[in-house]
Amino acid sequence: MSGQRKDVKVQRCGVLSVALLCWLATSSLAAEPQVREAELKRVEVIERVAPTVVAVFAKGGAGGGSGVLISKDGFALTNFHVVSGLGPFMKCGLNDGVLYDAVLVGIDPTGDVALIKLLGREDFPVATLGDSDKLEIGDWTYVMGNPFLLATDFQPTVTYGIISGTHRYQPPSGTWLEYTDCIQVDTSINPGNSGGPLFSSAGELVGINGRGSFEKRGRVNSGAGYAISINQIKFFHDQIKAGRVVDHATLGATVTTDSDGTVVVNGILEASDVFRRGLRSGDELVTFAGRPVRTVNQFKNILGIYPKDWMLPIVFRHEGERREIHARLRGLHAKTELMPGPRPQQKPRQPMPKKDKDGNPEKTPDQPLPPRPDPHAEAAKQTIPEQWKDWFVEKAGFANYRFNQLEQDRVFAPLKGLGDFASTAGSWRLSGQSATGDKFELTLAAKGIGLEIRDAAFFQQLEDTDPADEPPGTGGFLIAAHQLRLLLQTGSKAFTECHYFGSEPLDGRGELVDVIVTTMGAIETRWFFSRASGLLLGLDSRLYEDAEPCLIRFENWNDFNGRRLPATWMVTSGEKEFATLKVATLEFTTKK
Repeated sequence: MSGQRKDVKVQRCGVLSVALLCWLATSSLAAEPQVREAELKRVEVIERVAPTVVAVFAKGGAGGGSGVLISKDGFALTNFHVVSGLGPFMKCGLNDGVLYDAVLVGIDPTGDVALIKLLGREDFPVATLGDSDKLEIGDWTYVMGNPFLLATDFQPTVTYGIISGTHRYQPPSGTWLEYTDCIQVDTSINPGNSGGPLFSSAGELVGINGRGSFEKRGRVNSGAGYAISINQIKFFHDQIKAGRVVDHATLGATVTTDSDGTVVVNGILEASDVFRRGLRSGDELVTFAGRPVRTVNQFKNILGIYPKDWMLPIVFRHEGERREIHARLRGLHAKTELMPGPRPQQKPRQPMPKKDKDGNPEKTPDQPLPPRPDPHAEAAKQTIPEQWKDWFVEKAGFANYRFNQLEQDRVFAPLKGLGDFASTAGSWRLSGQSATGDKFELTLAAKGIGLEIRDAAFFQQLEDTDPADEPPGTGGFLIAAHQLRLLLQTGSKAFTECHYFGSEPLDGRGELVDVIVTTMGAIETRWFFSRASGLLLGLDSRLYEDAEPCLIRFENWNDFNGRRLPATWMVTSGEKEFATLKVATLEFTTKK
């Protein structure tokens, strides 16, 4: 009887085994097409994006890194710590097997980003920029580059992994480099990957690799790498493309977490724009640049992705009242701190390495990946061909002033179509009515500026006197109007200094506009140009550093005696409107 039971059990087990094998076989057959499809997709993505990956080689064998092409004319992103110390020219290889000359364009020392330009072609392969804010934990990613400089034929190494974290904050570790709102991945990032691309599963560029957790010896990759988000880089792109040494923003105030968990201001500079707009110690931050502020770390993440001198919206509560302001942000560093060239490095103390329970050295703090020996050092030492020398212009405060000159020429070009202002050396007399019906007459002359409006007269002498806030409370409207006359008459030559800043959202809320910055003595003026039409949209002019600026916005460009000028001038200062001037007539008098 017992033997029969055993036979039954054996039969049942046999049936179950057969059923299981059949199910596994069926499942395997069903899964195989999906697995194969996924494999083919990965191969397709890798083949599509690999031509955009750049191998960057240093001079003298000091190291190298990676990069990625973002424009057909050769502009490529990499890390600041990769190009720092290389000089203005370097060598770059692509997977076509060609070693190209490249020139430094601009740098972001704080954000660890640099822009270079590969020379010799106008049809380089280009990576598609993605949206890093859409990344989610668990998304698949590709890291491509030249770890350990293994790819002597410039074929990039590929690693595959997932997004481990988003909106991470990595503070400076004995250097300038601060990674805010960055992307954490378990995709292998090793020395040599610095500056290379982080691609999404669809092959879109979502970050630039640059930081990792690694050990002092033994294994290098620890499964914790960090990439600068492509959305942050987009905010700085126009600035670094202009050959600038850019800085990140600071609020001009410090924040802390209150006992109830809210983020409040605990210190503020009275010279800051946020103070002039009404922010005070004890106020609660609600949103910054449209993003909610719930922790101090979150605030640092949001603030750190924006450039110095951008104007952005801020919502806060003051004594329970909700307020919204638009404030221009200060710089994180002094100008001299970020000057390119040799400078003392902030070296962290080097304590004796601690060991873990297995006797191995513990991981060092997350930091930029170290340089590796360069097998192409001799090629990088070659003298730059004569044909490329014009691509670099040295000027204090710039990484490469040549590219700023190109941007100035582009932005100023439409001004020539406004007419001949160079011959109007006499006075300009603009007359009309304000939006409230007040008659006005504005006279611009070489020796002084005058305004008559609302039964009052105001005058600014231009010789042997300091610029003043005339009319009072306008931030110096007469001086601002004088700046416009100078720009149209003589261009940038009228000013002590002139440079292309980059782009910014107009008034912190509008379209992205091109920005030119001029200085004349202590007077600084920001000029805003439409990127679509090239028209001058307005200007912000301040009499001295940290002064309340005069804001003029232009509309309705009309023809006046063969020359085009705005017929509507909206004048404000400190968020208070002085007047909206509607120009009816404009007379030019000859110089006596």
